[in-house]
Amino acid sequence: MVSQQKKIQHLLLRAGFICSPSDLKTLADKSIEDIAKKLWADSQTSTPLQSAGELPDLSAVKEMSAEEKKEYMQKMAKQGKDLSLEWLNNMCTTHSVLREKMTLFWHGHFACRSSIAQFDQSLNDLMRQNALGNFRDLLEAVSKSPAMLQFLNNEQNRKLRPNENFAREVMELFTMGRGNYTENDIKNAARAFTGWRFDKRGDFQFAEHQHDSDSKTFLEQTGNFNGDDILSIILQSPATSNFIVRKLYRYFVNEMLDEDICNNLAKQFQQDYDIGRLMYYIFTSSWFYDEKNIGTRIKSPVELIVNLNRAIPVTPANANAPLFVEKVLGQVLFNPPNVAGWKGGKDWIDSSSLMFRLSLPGFIFNQNDVNIQAKEDPDDAEHKMMTRQEQPENKQDRKPNKLDATVDWTTYISAFIDVKDEQMFDTICEYLIQTPEPQFKKDTLLRYVAKDTKESFIKSLTSALMSTPEYQMC
Repeated sequence: MVSQQKKIQHLLLRAGFICSPSDLKTLADKSIEDIAKKLWADSQTSTPLQSAGELPDLSAVKEMSAEEKKEYMQKMAKQGKDLSLEWLNNMCTTHSVLREKMTLFWHGHFACRSSIAQFDQSLNDLMRQNALGNFRDLLEAVSKSPAMLQFLNNEQNRKLRPNENFAREVMELFTMGRGNYTENDIKNAARAFTGWRFDKRGDFQFAEHQHDSDSKTFLEQTGNFNGDDILSIILQSPATSNFIVRKLYRYFVNEMLDEDICNNLAKQFQQDYDIGRLMYYIFTSSWFYDEKNIGTRIKSPVELIVNLNRAIPVTPANANAPLFVEKVLGQVLFNPPNVAGWKGGKDWIDSSSLMFRLSLPGFIFNQNDVNIQAKEDPDDAEHKMMTRQEQPENKQDRKPNKLDATVDWTTYISAFIDVKDEQMFDTICEYLIQTPEPQFKKDTLLRYVAKDTKESFIKSLTSALMSTPEYQMC
């Protein structure tokens, strides 16, 4: 029997990020439908990220000297990091959690990275605007974004010299999935996308003189198709709604598909491609709250960071420290590994990332030493930014690396301060752990918990529970 609190937490973890324990108390008497309606109401508006600023004149970059280009690239890199930190902070603090969570999903689905921070910012805004809107609008907007056109080489897609990369990935990864089109379909789709460009301001541009205007056959339809026609035909195919629904189901419900439910959802979705309507149906369906769907997903690195911070606000001494954590755990915002995005699931975990995950609460709350390096570029700025000063060359004089931070326990402690000591473990465990049958033993965990004051009891117990494998699940 799944408790009402577990159901509420399940909804909040999947449709957003876990709320504070004090906020959870205010929702205790609300129905699932009322909470879902509030999530939608809080996510009506879309506020774009701004850290990257305005796009520079791209034509001017070509005229820069070598030194000027170096400075320009360094500026772009800093703007990219600022953009990542701004988005992470949004997820930690916003009331619009549903829109942010959906944007995070689409960020992994339409995986893209650009050396131009403004392109990343623009694409993120397009996904945020359409995150709960119509998939047709989202697909068209993303496909015409400078970030995606550049990333998938469509600038090199020209009449008589088609580049198939863009057309292939649109079908394989963004819409239909493998096995639902032929190599000939790819070739003809690529011809239809010829001439899709962007200007020096990053605005979509159709270069008619580069477009192949001859007849094309695509998915058994023949005509003088352009790129918009190809997207429209793709959306007519049941394979598209099947593919998108199953990816949404794996991300928000369970990696083990229920084929009957997915088939029903796909039929509904193809009627209007209304993302918001589909997600509301999922989050208010009784089967979504079946025990088999609760506590079964491994939190992504970003989800782990955000969930921890929304429970107990943390302000790092070095504002860039979260980038180091993202890199160690294998999910850096705006930097997916490839166009397929992050695999997720069990791929989030290996021996080093699991140890870091389990140690993260101790690094932050107890200021334990950090002796784990980032997976990539261990000697770059992200590896050094945890410390407040450069380390001396003499190893004996080096100070331990720490994730220095100010932790605001006030609201968190107040939510549990009136709980009796003998009920404290079960109460905090119910809030932090979603798995139905945790493997840790209560008595064993309590041996390492400080009990000199009520406050220290709450802090150390919370840190101990957050350091369990079960806390990695949602």
